[in-house]
Amino acid sequence: MDITSDTHSQHISRQFNQELEELKTHLMAMGGLVEQQIQEAVSALLEGDSRLAERVRDNDKAVNDMQLKIDDECTRVLARRQPAASDLRLVLAVIRATSDLERIGDEASKIARNALSLIEANQGAKGVVEVRHISEHVRKMLRDALTAFARFDIELALEVVHEDDSVDSEYASAMRSLMTFMMEDPRAISPVLNVMWILRALERIGDHANNLAEYVVYLVKGLDIRHVDPEELDEAAIKRQD
Repeated sequence: MDITSDTHSQHISRQFNQELEELKTHLMAMGGLVEQQIQEAVSALLEGDSRLAERVRDNDKAVNDMQLKIDDECTRVLARRQPAASDLRLVLAVIRATSDLERIGDEASKIARNALSLIEANQGAKGVVEVRHISEHVRKMLRDALTAFARFDIELALEVVHEDDSVDSEYASAMRSLMTFMMEDPRAISPVLNVMWILRALERIGDHANNLAEYVVYLVKGLDIRHVDPEELDEAAIKRQD
């Protein structure tokens, strides 16, 4: 069964419909928080702001608490309503999505911790331009994935899936450049390693944003594309699926 943004307005129980909408609303709020965490963690690095980095690190608990709250809401919906078809897919997609958002929060915290190490050591490092560029890329992926989830937008979700390969290529290129720099100047090894961990965290955020986009396809079409190579996706067939 294909679903649209109007599907969940058809329930006889207005309360059930409200519960489903609240799940989506709370998921979007969690998504907004983790995107802010990414932005502030990268800003802390670029601006040398240790207080901002500490705030991101300390706010990780707030992300974890939101996941627990949403998971509890999903459990109550499953127990009370015993949803089926598209409603069940929505609840399951929210559960999966909160797990990925929590992990994005963990990656933002890692960025903040490595930024703190660089700031406290008063060490500049190569790779800052790459960090800025890739962080903007993965934040856009995350925003688009959340928008696709909110709007049940298959086309936007598939765009995110294809963007992940681009992020992977940018990450690989940046890592090769940093490896070369470390070999040329062994004194730079420590700070460059911190930047490498930051880039790795950003690449992982891109992977989780990709997962969110894949859940949109599952939610709307009932298709699991998690282990399908993006180049092999038959997008026309996916859009026709009902």
